[in-house]
Amino acid sequence: MRYYPVFLDLRDRPVLLVGGGAVALRKSELLLRSGAALKVVTISAQTPLLDLASAGKIDLALREFDSSDLEGVAFVIAATDDLAVNARVAAEAKARNIPVNVVDAPQLCTAILPAVVDRDPVLVAIGTEGTAPVLARRLRERIEVLLEPSLGALATLCANWRQRVRARFSTIPQRRQFWERVIDGAPSADLRTGHPLRAERSMAELLTEQASALEAKGEVVLVGAGPGDAGLLTLHALRAIQDADVVFYDALVSREVLELIRRDAEKIAVGKRAGAHSVAQADIHASLLQAARAGQRVVRLKGGDPLTFARGGEELEFLRAHGIRYRVIPGVTAAAACAAYAGIPLTHREHAQSLQLLTAHSAQALDTLNWRALAAPGQTLAVYMGVAVAPTLVMRLLAAGAAPTTPVAIIENGSRPEQRVILCPLNELPRRIVSDSVKAPALLVIGSVAALGRELAWFGQAPLDWLRSAPAQTLAVAA
Repeated sequence: MRYYPVFLDLRDRPVLLVGGGAVALRKSELLLRSGAALKVVTISAQTPLLDLASAGKIDLALREFDSSDLEGVAFVIAATDDLAVNARVAAEAKARNIPVNVVDAPQLCTAILPAVVDRDPVLVAIGTEGTAPVLARRLRERIEVLLEPSLGALATLCANWRQRVRARFSTIPQRRQFWERVIDGAPSADLRTGHPLRAERSMAELLTEQASALEAKGEVVLVGAGPGDAGLLTLHALRAIQDADVVFYDALVSREVLELIRRDAEKIAVGKRAGAHSVAQADIHASLLQAARAGQRVVRLKGGDPLTFARGGEELEFLRAHGIRYRVIPGVTAAAACAAYAGIPLTHREHAQSLQLLTAHSAQALDTLNWRALAAPGQTLAVYMGVAVAPTLVMRLLAAGAAPTTPVAIIENGSRPEQRVILCPLNELPRRIVSDSVKAPALLVIGSVAALGRELAWFGQAPLDWLRSAPAQTLAVAA
């Protein structure tokens, strides 16, 4: 290890920046944020640097660098386009034992500027000893998505309560245990959900040991896992499943998503499939309640979006009735994701001006729908769980006036590597489901937009197209 990692306190200390171009401007921004007393020496300066000088935020000298500029300086950055000038600045600084950074010249540096993940006052610095700055930036991008935006607020909260915690707990192990409860518990969750005053109250409850009742109830997070592709998880969803002690997951959650759950978390399958319910909803409610009351961090992981045809509303009502704290992290619902991965726009100015999401998990559920409205042209129907009741679905739409040649897309395993798309006319839908052995999970997209999947498909294998024999002019007007 050539460089010793360290953070410098530059507040109100003299710092010299040599250069006035775009790179120097970027360096000046971070130096000013650190509170440095910044002097810039350059032959010519960009307008933003001139504006900073006019505002009295920097000391700007429009001239060549002189060795006298280093008097009393704590840190130096050379960021000119002239290699000879940069080398001279570095040599002069080294002679005076002043740390110096030279942009794009690690061999001249005694200090390296890292890529920084900023959650002030939490800072993460990534360095490659100047050998691969682009790699450092890429690593920063990856770390950025893993660190909560509220992390800085949490650090500030901890700082504000530090003395009170030291006064309350006499030993280091006690204090460590307390701070773990803060970071993993209610105060952190309160800040993530935008409740800083509640976070203060949660801190007070923890500190006075009056939080036992709250902790006993725990918290449940309903998380949408999307339709399968783990890349569609939101950042909040990823953080939740990596923080969880126990995850109750549905059958439609993909293996790729399950692999992202924290390794030592307990994973419990509570999945349902049409016609083969493995766990009753009442049993799921009881399991969530038991885990939350045990003080565990509980995630209820659902395919798609947890509040779209996923019984998430029922679970929230149950949790609220039993006094359990909860949060909801939305997911990309199947209609949006599967249609996108099939190259099918759900709305289109020339085809569909409205979208309806339907669930058809049973023939009885179909009895409550307004079929005349659903058969009207100029819209798209996205049907969840419609494979098993396709014959009834088609019969009702045709009876209500839908065109037999209305295009339909069957999207099986949407967004997953095994995705399959089958295009057919509405009146052939039941036959194609049988002849092509369609299995759940599958989404039905009904409307003229479905035909666009012939040309706009981009993911996985090409669609199986049974629309070929239908007249083109019919497809253009079918709803």
